[in-house]
Amino acid sequence: MEQETPIAAERLKAFFHPRSIAVVGASDEVRWSTYLVQNLKASNFSGPLYLINPRRPYAHGQATLPTLSVLPEAADLAFVMVPTSQVLPVVAEGAERGVRHFVVLTAGFRETGPQGEERERELLAFAQAHDLLILGPNGNGFINAAAGITPYGLPINFPLRSGPVAVVLQSGALASAVLAFAQTHAIGLSLLVSLGNEGMISLCDVLEYLLADSTTRAVAIFLESIRQPEALRRLAARAQAQRCALVALKVGRSEAGSRAAAAHTGALVGDAAVNAAALHQLGIIGVSSLEDLLTTTALAAYHGPLPGRRLGAVTPSGGACDLIADRAQDEGLLLPELSNRTRQQLQTVLPPFATPHNPLDVTGYVVVDGTLQQRALAIVREDPQLDFVLNVVSVDGLRRPTPESQQVLHNQYERLAELVHNSPRPILLVSNTCIDLPAALLPIIEQTGLHIIAGLEHGLRALGRVLWWSEQLRQPQQPETAEPEPGPALTLDRTTLPAPDQRSWSEVQTRALLEQAGIPLVPAQLARSPSEALAAARHYGFPVALKIQSPMILHKSDIGGVALNLNSEEEVVRAFNRILRAGRQQVPANAIEGILVSPMRQAGCELLVSVLADQVWGLTLTVGLGGLWAEILHDIALRPLPLKRREIRAMLEELRGFPLLRGLRNQPGVNLERLSAVISQIALLAQALAPHLEVLEINPLLANSDQVEVLDALIIWRH
Repeated sequence: MEQETPIAAERLKAFFHPRSIAVVGASDEVRWSTYLVQNLKASNFSGPLYLINPRRPYAHGQATLPTLSVLPEAADLAFVMVPTSQVLPVVAEGAERGVRHFVVLTAGFRETGPQGEERERELLAFAQAHDLLILGPNGNGFINAAAGITPYGLPINFPLRSGPVAVVLQSGALASAVLAFAQTHAIGLSLLVSLGNEGMISLCDVLEYLLADSTTRAVAIFLESIRQPEALRRLAARAQAQRCALVALKVGRSEAGSRAAAAHTGALVGDAAVNAAALHQLGIIGVSSLEDLLTTTALAAYHGPLPGRRLGAVTPSGGACDLIADRAQDEGLLLPELSNRTRQQLQTVLPPFATPHNPLDVTGYVVVDGTLQQRALAIVREDPQLDFVLNVVSVDGLRRPTPESQQVLHNQYERLAELVHNSPRPILLVSNTCIDLPAALLPIIEQTGLHIIAGLEHGLRALGRVLWWSEQLRQPQQPETAEPEPGPALTLDRTTLPAPDQRSWSEVQTRALLEQAGIPLVPAQLARSPSEALAAARHYGFPVALKIQSPMILHKSDIGGVALNLNSEEEVVRAFNRILRAGRQQVPANAIEGILVSPMRQAGCELLVSVLADQVWGLTLTVGLGGLWAEILHDIALRPLPLKRREIRAMLEELRGFPLLRGLRNQPGVNLERLSAVISQIALLAQALAPHLEVLEINPLLANSDQVEVLDALIIWRH
């Protein structure tokens, strides 16, 4: 059940900062209960902790109460872990006593099918009617690391490190894996929330709270489903305005298919592709692994937006230099030459066999001179030709520290912290691999306020993502009047709309709608006999093209329903009869409208332009190389509508085939403004058809210098 209105950030602040907690179902025999109570005690939760169990007088070494109704005060939060059938009675009892906030760990609700879905509906309806808040059901709770409050039903390794990274997960058990990674890599958390079924407190509600939380500078989001796309749009825009990075790992891939399988778009665009495009459009950083989720979010949180792509690197290893150079190229990072002044200064510091290049290998001489790398870093950080510096630190997790080595390590990192915190440009620290930081180093990291990125592979990938996000923040906001106003919206009358039993329209039907919307089309006439086809061919002049027309035949070429480059009357007659026979072998004769005759066009750039109704994001525009290339190369760009022309132009520039549009090897390019304008007209038509449209596909759209024309089109309507 969706909340009718968002939950106020102040209400969630009270939810995540309870001063007293009641644990309902507390028992020494239940591991969730054991973990929960251990977590609360280990975090030194200072408020009253009430344990509720009607059958056990003691649990976890503490006297219990039989029910919530006998609480000496209304607890700020009740953590519920009772059998599924008892959850609603427990919540009702708590509400009667004045408890307003609940975490429901119990499963057996919507995730189990229709009966569980009805149980969840009843629970949430009761909660809404009584002004209650429920996190879950089927969730493990939350960890408020900033406040040291840990009502969380799985084990936590203490001590917790508080910091600028928030984590929101539509998953239960994975929260513990994410927490463990954060702890072993010294990533400080502000809040971790396991949403469970997201029945009442939603992802967007938590984001609303986090964007009002001054301690949170970046949010890691584990997404199984997107339930509130419009709210997410609004919050993503707010996050960008606040320079708070949102980083999302969206799971659950789906090949496209059933809802638009009749169109080429259905073979190209799946739910995963649309979700990725939508998140990209919103300025949300997309990642594909849990390691990248935490690494990227931490980089954005600890360093914020980066000033540019010019990277300087300082390492104690030539191999690390090679890895950095390769991955920098993959991520679009630049490795400029060091300035003459920098090279001259480095030569006074480096051993004679070292070469002052970028990336800089200070060599294994660091074993002899433990200050060498930091002295080199102090020089490189001043180079005006760099935007930031990556410093590779050696992390040894195997040696057991002695008091002497611990002091050496502490002194080393204190000097490094001074270099980092006083640098004129950002210095980022990275380990060679994604190894856990040794226990001896963790308190030093805490004291010095440093952050070490988890490995070169994840680190360089995170750099690429954070630089993309940084560039989004720097993009100037275009004024609304910067581009021409679109034409008047298409007014549809009843005759324009599909009949209730029509699933698709043929090209000839679709052409009439495109023409009404002012979209340029190649001329064509519908012929129902060879003589009509000949008359049309004479009118246009040879060569011509013939295409079968039937709403039941959407892939005409697949059945032999297309003939191209017909140069004589004899060829037209033969092709007409052949195509008609092929069509009648596929569909009833009365389902064939005729054969469309049109002039052949000279070679140009063929594009696929399609609008598909996505079940989450609504109408989504796809552009790509057209004809068979769309399926063979899969060279496409996606965006949910609405879009401005400049955004459509940006989609064209994303295509690997964009050089063909711009002009290649003395071949003339396409008028990109004209092309973007026509694609915009197609998108506006789709928006006018929105309640009824499943797919509007133009394939191909021919672009040749200033001329842009639709050569083929189809529409699939919603059931």
